[in-house]
Amino acid sequence: MPTSRETTTKHKPLQTADMDFSGTWQVYSEENLEGFLKALGAPEMVVKMRKKVKPLMVIERKGNDLSYTLKTPNFTVTNSISIGKEAEITAIDGRKVKCTVREENGKLITESDKFTSVREIQGQEMIETVTAGSAILISRSRRV
Repeated sequence: MPTSRETTTKHKPLQTADMDFSGTWQVYSEENLEGFLKALGAPEMVVKMRKKVKPLMVIERKGNDLSYTLKTPNFTVTNSISIGKEAEITAIDGRKVKCTVREENGKLITESDKFTSVREIQGQEMIETVTAGSAILISRSRRV
């Protein structure tokens, strides 16, 4: 009696371990940057300066420990955090913000009382969507 062979394809859900955020990323596009910074209460000087530059971000990961360094011609800010633990980070205008980072479905999600950031890799890009109230910033970066 002939048998038919059934072929099934199993798709493995993306795990964060498959997503390598480590490396140097050059921001090339920022949608609604000005509106977002104003919603956060950033000083006008910071808003004007940030509109003129596309920062370079260096992400390093060792286990659950992450280090983010944001570089522009005018300043460099480095923040270190551990996944699942509250940390105090420094915003680009020097203000201190408490936040927690978690991993979910291949994404790094940072939450504070002022904003929520979702970082993900799509193809060769890192896309960060940051929400503060009704203001949304979408930042796109490429590895360099």
